[in-house]
Amino acid sequence: MASTTTAAREHVAEIRKTKFSIGGEPNPLTEDLHQAVKNLSAELYAKDVHFLMELIQFVVFTNHSYVFANTFCASAPDVAANAEDNEYPEGVDPSLEFVITSKDITNTGAPATLLVFNNEKGFSMKNIESICSVGRSTKKGLRKRGYIGEKGIGFKSVFLITSQPYIFSNGYQIKFNEKPCEHCNVGYIVPEWVEGDPTLSAIQTVYGSTTPLPTTTLVLPLKPEKVKPVKDQLSSVHPEVLLFLAKIRKLSVREENENPNLNTVTAISISSEKNFLTSKSMDAVSYTVHLTADDTNEEDNECGYYMWKQKFPVKNENKVEVRNEVEEWVITLAFPIGKRLKRGSNLPGIYSFLPTETVTNFPFIMQADFLLASSRENILWDSKWNQGILDCVPSAFLNAFISLVKSSETAPISSLPNMFRFLPITESSHSKLNKVRDSIKEKLMNETIIPCESYTTQKMFRKPNEVGRLNPSFWSILNKARTQGVSFSNISSHGAYLVSSFFDKTEYIPILSFLEIKRMDPDWYAKCIRGSNLVLGVSEEVYINLLSFISEYWGSGFHKTNMKNTPLIKYIGRDGKVDVFTPVSSANKLLAADSDSNHIPWLLNWNTEFQSSLGKFFLPKATQEAIKSCSNKSTLVNWLKEEMKVNFVTVWGYAELLSSSLLSSSISTRKMVVTYAHFLHNSLKREYLRSYEVENLCGEIPIVDKYGQVTKSRNGVLVPANGSKWVELIVSNPWTQHNYVELGEDYTHGMAYFGDVTSGGELISFLGNYIGASDIPDLSPPNAAIPTLSSPLTKRNTFLLLQWLRELTKSRTDLPERFLSSIKNGSWLKISLSGSSGSRPPSQSFMLTSSIGTLLQNGSVLVDIPLVDEKFYGQDLRKYEDELRKIGVRFQDTEAVKFIGDRLMALAASSQLTRDNVLSILKFMEYLGNNYISIEELVKSLRKEKWVRTSQGDKTPTDCVLYSHEWNAASQISNIPFLDKDYYGTDILSFKKELELLGVVIKFNYNYQFLVDNLKSSLSSTSLSSEAMLLVLNCVKNLRSSDKIITAVKNNRCLKTNLGYRSPSECFLSNPNSEWGCLLNVFRSFPILDEQFYGNSIFSMETELKKLGVNVDLETASKEFTRVFKQQASVSSITKENALLFLKCYKKLKSQKVKLPSDLKNCIKKEKWIKTKLGDFKPPNECILYSTEWEPVSQVSILPFIDENFYGSNSISGFRDELKRLGVVLDFKNGAKFVANGIFLPQDSDTLTPQNIFAILDSITNLKEQGTKIPPKLLQVLSQKNWIKTHFGYKRPEECLLFKTTIHDPFLKRNDGPFIDEEFYESCISSYENELKSLGIVTDTNTQCQLLSGYLESHTNFETISRIYKFLSTYKWDPVDDEESIRIWIPKGPENGKWVSSQDCVIHDGNGLFSNELNVLESYKYDTTILDFFARCLNVKFDPSVQDYCKLWKKWEENSGHKIPHKVCCAFWGFVVRNWNQTTEETFKNNLRKLPVLDPNSNEIILSEKRDVFIGDDLFLTDLFQTRTRPVFVWFPQPTSKTLTRTKLIDTYKNLGVRTLSESAQKHISDIDLAKFKPINSHEKIIKKGLLKLILAFLANVKIDVEKRHEGVNRVLAVKVFETPDKMSVKYSLGFCNGDVAEVEPRRMIRWDKQLGNLYMEKLERGLCGYKGVMEFGCHFAEEIAEGVLWDNEEVVGGLCELIRLGFLVEFDEDAVEFLLKVKNLEVFLEDREFLASIFESS
Repeated sequence: MASTTTAAREHVAEIRKTKFSIGGEPNPLTEDLHQAVKNLSAELYAKDVHFLMELIQFVVFTNHSYVFANTFCASAPDVAANAEDNEYPEGVDPSLEFVITSKDITNTGAPATLLVFNNEKGFSMKNIESICSVGRSTKKGLRKRGYIGEKGIGFKSVFLITSQPYIFSNGYQIKFNEKPCEHCNVGYIVPEWVEGDPTLSAIQTVYGSTTPLPTTTLVLPLKPEKVKPVKDQLSSVHPEVLLFLAKIRKLSVREENENPNLNTVTAISISSEKNFLTSKSMDAVSYTVHLTADDTNEEDNECGYYMWKQKFPVKNENKVEVRNEVEEWVITLAFPIGKRLKRGSNLPGIYSFLPTETVTNFPFIMQADFLLASSRENILWDSKWNQGILDCVPSAFLNAFISLVKSSETAPISSLPNMFRFLPITESSHSKLNKVRDSIKEKLMNETIIPCESYTTQKMFRKPNEVGRLNPSFWSILNKARTQGVSFSNISSHGAYLVSSFFDKTEYIPILSFLEIKRMDPDWYAKCIRGSNLVLGVSEEVYINLLSFISEYWGSGFHKTNMKNTPLIKYIGRDGKVDVFTPVSSANKLLAADSDSNHIPWLLNWNTEFQSSLGKFFLPKATQEAIKSCSNKSTLVNWLKEEMKVNFVTVWGYAELLSSSLLSSSISTRKMVVTYAHFLHNSLKREYLRSYEVENLCGEIPIVDKYGQVTKSRNGVLVPANGSKWVELIVSNPWTQHNYVELGEDYTHGMAYFGDVTSGGELISFLGNYIGASDIPDLSPPNAAIPTLSSPLTKRNTFLLLQWLRELTKSRTDLPERFLSSIKNGSWLKISLSGSSGSRPPSQSFMLTSSIGTLLQNGSVLVDIPLVDEKFYGQDLRKYEDELRKIGVRFQDTEAVKFIGDRLMALAASSQLTRDNVLSILKFMEYLGNNYISIEELVKSLRKEKWVRTSQGDKTPTDCVLYSHEWNAASQISNIPFLDKDYYGTDILSFKKELELLGVVIKFNYNYQFLVDNLKSSLSSTSLSSEAMLLVLNCVKNLRSSDKIITAVKNNRCLKTNLGYRSPSECFLSNPNSEWGCLLNVFRSFPILDEQFYGNSIFSMETELKKLGVNVDLETASKEFTRVFKQQASVSSITKENALLFLKCYKKLKSQKVKLPSDLKNCIKKEKWIKTKLGDFKPPNECILYSTEWEPVSQVSILPFIDENFYGSNSISGFRDELKRLGVVLDFKNGAKFVANGIFLPQDSDTLTPQNIFAILDSITNLKEQGTKIPPKLLQVLSQKNWIKTHFGYKRPEECLLFKTTIHDPFLKRNDGPFIDEEFYESCISSYENELKSLGIVTDTNTQCQLLSGYLESHTNFETISRIYKFLSTYKWDPVDDEESIRIWIPKGPENGKWVSSQDCVIHDGNGLFSNELNVLESYKYDTTILDFFARCLNVKFDPSVQDYCKLWKKWEENSGHKIPHKVCCAFWGFVVRNWNQTTEETFKNNLRKLPVLDPNSNEIILSEKRDVFIGDDLFLTDLFQTRTRPVFVWFPQPTSKTLTRTKLIDTYKNLGVRTLSESAQKHISDIDLAKFKPINSHEKIIKKGLLKLILAFLANVKIDVEKRHEGVNRVLAVKVFETPDKMSVKYSLGFCNGDVAEVEPRRMIRWDKQLGNLYMEKLERGLCGYKGVMEFGCHFAEEIAEGVLWDNEEVVGGLCELIRLGFLVEFDEDAVEFLLKVKNLEVFLEDREFLASIFESS
């Protein structure tokens, strides 16, 4: 150990001395080395916490034979067998431990220390030298073997968390420091030997004293600010970190503190076990990994992973420089078997040996050698290398998935669906990953991968588009049917394969949807049902489940399929057995019970009686009962009803069907009709039918009549005639024609059905109750007469008829008209007439008391009365008084009196009443009154006819008047019918009482209505006295409706006025006490009623006069006044006197507070009746009463002042208040609208005084206060003239600014723009800000900016211009002009300069290239806010644009011989590279015609046509052409710049169309001089077995089939080899666009003539030509052989060439070749080995 430590110490001292010149001469490169390290550290990851991934990389690979540079080993078992085998001691499980402690074991003051322990073999001297370097790696060239890392960060990442890391390994105990070493001024990589802390014992204490320390330990004292991030990262170490590490089997994290309660890091211990029982196929390996994570915070701490690793050749189009030596991608997919292990919420989906932060949303993990962003957060999505890997993932996934699903023949089918959870059904947030997802799906869609149901022992897989899913309900039906013996062996013969029942579950729906596995076509179900015994072969429960399923999905598909023709519906046939209908054939044929299941047998039994005529079939009893207990009953029943047309019937419904059948059938049999009656009777008796249901059914029931015929319609039913009462009264059925049917004898026979016996009497009673079969007195008659009533009835039949009527009345039956009429008008009732007997109709008969009857017969001299013969009928007749009344017999004396009156009026109608007859009638009335007999009915009859003679002709009594003197006044206005005393004589006066009873008018009694009823047709002025007119007014007053008399009077000139007779509507009633009478005096043209003629009483009739139309109140009078006023005003005829009288009256009315009608108000306010100084008449509200305050504004506005000269100044001013009430404007503040309408401005604005302007602004103020919008005319006048004085002269309002201290003072002065001149207007102008704003004065800051910008070019003072720019910038001015019109001031001193276009300016020129091309604004005195304003608002470019650079380049191109300095060229092309994108690509291509080339002689950069320049990609040829031709190779910066790398510049040149030298140089092979060549044995020199092995293994690896492989080898075997001691050469030429050709002729040591099959070569003397010669010969040999073998596969020539070159160097030694094949992971297949054996055995 001591010797090891000594050697290590000496080694470190040597490094410090030789590398860093510590203790020797200062090294001038140490500063550059320090800067390189600093630059490297600046590229550390964006997030500090990523240091942990770097540490794992570093430690895992520290002591391998290729260390440090971000490396990880691919997790491939075959790689594990090679050079990594000796890195860990035998029997040791490789482990990695992280321990963090709060102990400061380094004594550096660190708050915490992180220790990393690894049990590998430890650091070697090479490792130490590499870690002390920048950009060196002991893994260089090992990329192709599965290692990654090109950033050169590795161990240096520890400086993110510590400033002083320590390493203890294999005797080394060293530390590094981020601060520059005091001896060499280099930091990070200078090793220092650790003499003191930390000691190994202190480390042992932290690690644990009972366990030996591992070989390698890192000690990292943490920076204070990094303690928490480190702990957080340690607490979140992902358990899956070991999945893709080849060596590490255990990884643990823990915190060690003396007080465990202070621990904050979540401890974890992760271990992995791998099952290496692998199977090889298609260059793929599968195995399983089992991870265990001991973390107390997680319940699931174990998970297995199925691993699939597959190799894919790297395609040329995906190759990149940093992976140029890698020929294969190794892609590993991990499929978690169970719940993935996790810590926190993040589940990485992509690994590049260690996890990235990419979440894929895929249920598997992808691992490959991805190129990563420097932060390891993500892969580089735009990298073509990564795209190539992602393109291979779908193939790897497909192979892995097929292996998972199909690899085990013994695995039960139920285990397979769980494998499908690995499908990426969820979209990723990355578009590139979604393409992977889509490709996986596309490949799966073409694979027979879906397990199918076959109901056999044979597994079956089909493509997704060949498979269908079932409805879950149908799965249940199939499973139950199978247990009941139904076979489904032909389940796959129905047009589609059925997905496995284990797969077709809810939990797999997202997967099935992803694979686009759709549900079975509805027709499939029909085929399945038809192809099996699924209807009759299952229990009723399963059968009902089947029907429920079909019903549920009938509307969504089944109704359009062959399901309609599939036997589905079971029924009971005519033979009583179960049969099946199809849905089509079952329509309207099936029945089922709809209610109580007890009814089912009843209906089934009776259906056997009616089936032949009904044609309906019931569902089987068991089926019906199963339907009733079905959970989906409502849906199923509804489907059976609506779609299958199954009629669910109750007993009542069934009876209805029978009824309809019997009624619709033309051959309903006598037996069926009678049987139906028994069915109804028995169903009612069993209470299967209710009484009201039977009543409904019997309404149209067919019946059998007395002739044995079936009758389907009837109006009434008679019981059989035998023994009936109706025969006794009527004799025979007289109503046959009225469809009254007599029942047949069939109903009188007893019958028995299904155990129920019914007698004939019971059935007749039933029919009586429900079809109305009846007998007198219960018989309901038709509307027809009874023929036997035309002659007298016997006493018995009379009482039978009356009893019949009584029963009909009791039953509240309406007696038909003809039936009742035949009884009323038939002469069957016996009567007596003046002592003699006879018969009369009841309607002409009376039953009076004997005394009244005799009295009436004696008193009536003109009429006899027929009385019922009560002696004949006896006392019982009085019991039927109601019935007799009903048929017309009259019982009241009043009826008899009315009878007499009607007879008398009949005589009057025939003009048979003489004067004596009239007096006799009056005497008869007197007689009846004296005997106290009511004469009311007699009077009613006598009042009906016109039989009284009057002065106006014959009238009814009520229309006559008995004359007296009180009727004199009335006779002047009415034609009164006075009773004709001359005709009747004075005798008529003795009957005043009787006349009054008859309705004759005896007294006037203010009978105004009678007057109106007899009113004369015309009332003229000459016939109406004042008394008559007052009578008319009283009629109007006292009548309820006076329209008639008003109509007769109102249109006549019948009223006397001061202006003569006038019609009422023309007259006015002027009461002396009226308040409004003065109105009638204004014009003196109104007719007023003559008070002296009518007297004072006329004023009490105001209401009646008003009804006649007389104007009696202000409202009506005002209407006429208003009319006259309007008429006069319309012709401007209202005189001064009219106006002043009206104003005087108006004043009086207002003083008495009289409310004027609205029409009058509107009239006097709106009519034009006031004369103004403008010479016209105007309404009051358009007039102004002048005062001195109107003087200023009158100079700028034409105003309508009242003409005081016309009215008189004193006269009109006396009505100031009245004029104001009428709307005349008195005050200036109320006249703003007049100012606005009359506004005008003088031609010379200088004549305007400030007072004039303030008057205009005050008017606007008043308008605003009144809420009035400023008139457009005012705005138009004020906007068309320059009238506001500003510092730039008179301007229109929209051209002015009002200076506001708060806005403008911080930036501007008043003379900087068109601000209003406050010296002229004084400061009070600012108080009119709102008014000025209304006129258009600019107040909006954006518009102010626009206005001010227009005055910019009028200034030349830099300070003034800057002030305006600052104002525009502050208020974010947005120019409205186009870019070309925007100009910027370029100052040349304080008062000089020029205005230039903004397009000719730029803010900043970082590269200093455009000082002569553009105005660089930052070079002037503008401050930064103005510069920002130029860029933001004036669209000034911040930097020169792509177009600017192109213009500059064109200028250089046009200047022949122009030399470009190196710095300038770097700046220009740095810009091009940075800004190259899809948008700028065409611009650069079209403008960069010449490109820079470096003249190697003068070392100057010149420009040359891009068609004549080349990229020197072949260094050999580049060197040849560069020394022998003009400058033709594009320029590259020397030294290489970080921002302008050679790679980026090459890509740019290629995009610009520059060709590479290798593709442009033409190769010319000269003829061979055979005389100088000697043949040699090819097997001695060329045809080595090792060579052929390399060729065969390579060809097999690139998927060339065996025949082609052997053909290529035979081509080599057939070659003849010739050798010469002279040198051979080949010629290369390069053509230019002008026709010139440059040629070079380098040495070529080998040539294969393919046509002759000869190989010509220089003689090689290995010992003499040196390493270079051997290498050169090997390269030429490898190229010729590779091109000869792969002449038709040029894309893989390079790979074979490289392999042969390596073999040549070891002279194709077979052991060396075998090792090379293993390193390259190549294999010689058995058929190729046998082919080689045959070759070399034969030789």
